Amino acid sequence: MIPVYIVSGLLDSGKTSFIKSTLLQQDWLNKGHTLVLLCETGEVEFTEEEKREHDLIPIEIPEAGTLSLSFMEDLSRSADPAQIIIEFNGMWSLQDFLKKDFPKNWGLAGVYSTVNGEDMELVMTNMRNLFMNQHIESDLIVVNRCRPDMNRATFRKAIKLQNPGAQMIFEAESGEIIEFGEDDLPYDIKAPAFTLDDADYGTWFADASENPERYVHKKITFLAQFFRPFGMARSMFVPGRRVMACCAADIQFYGFPCKSDKPVSFVNKGWYNVTVEFDTEKKKDRRTGNPVLVPVLRYISSEEAETPEEEVVTL
Repeated sequence: MIPVYIVSGLLDSGKTSFIKSTLLQQDWLNKGHTLVLLCETGEVEFTEEEKREHDLIPIEIPEAGTLSLSFMEDLSRSADPAQIIIEFNGMWSLQDFLKKDFPKNWGLAGVYSTVNGEDMELVMTNMRNLFMNQHIESDLIVVNRCRPDMNRATFRKAIKLQNPGAQMIFEAESGEIIEFGEDDLPYDIKAPAFTLDDADYGTWFADASENPERYVHKKITFLAQFFRPFGMARSMFVPGRRVMACCAADIQFYGFPCKSDKPVSFVNKGWYNVTVEFDTEKKKDRRTGNPVLVPVLRYISSEEAETPEEEVVTL
């Protein structure tokens, strides 16, 4: 099986630099030819020395339709690659590309994406759908050239709600990695109890999904819709919010299961101000079978609330 690595992102996001400085430096790459499919050309290119050192075979791909099944099969036969790196065009749909038929001996080994932190906010405002499409399939997202005043929390929560499993790395303009810490959160996580503003629900849900240990035994109050799926015990329900991470088509209900010592009565999909205690439980990961910590809420109290002006939390 030939491993295929996809590097996505908009033009000038640092795809080629990531391939050079990170991907090609990994010990787990196979020895032999590395076929690099260049779906767009930016300012940074591979030098002749780099091509020789890493045994690279760069092939320019002028348009999305070029990557047909027969074309890819011909490349496999003629180049005999040990692995394939696809530097994907940021103006093409990555999701549509992943639905294509690929050669039987090609296996997707990783999807990575890069973001230019200097113009991220502008792109998120004017090209949000296109921008998000490049990242929602990624295993790793690298945001480079981050200014000190960059609002990392806003971008992080937008991606995490769309792609909870993605690992995210922020790099300063110097290239050093910036750790996402408690100081980036818009509420006082060090306090034993705090109240979430509507605008912060997405941040909290995304961070609690990834770092549940930060919230254990914290008492949290927030506005939520109550929902009990069919078959769930009357002592359980899900308080949550409908969240729009990208566009109206991707609105989804996000919430953690909540347990009570006794049955809880409520109007299904009604609005309540709820106070819970955050906890975790061990469950098997459906993909790996390994035990993982998952968030679970312990019900404390609730009271009916008015429907907010904006029922959907936007990011």
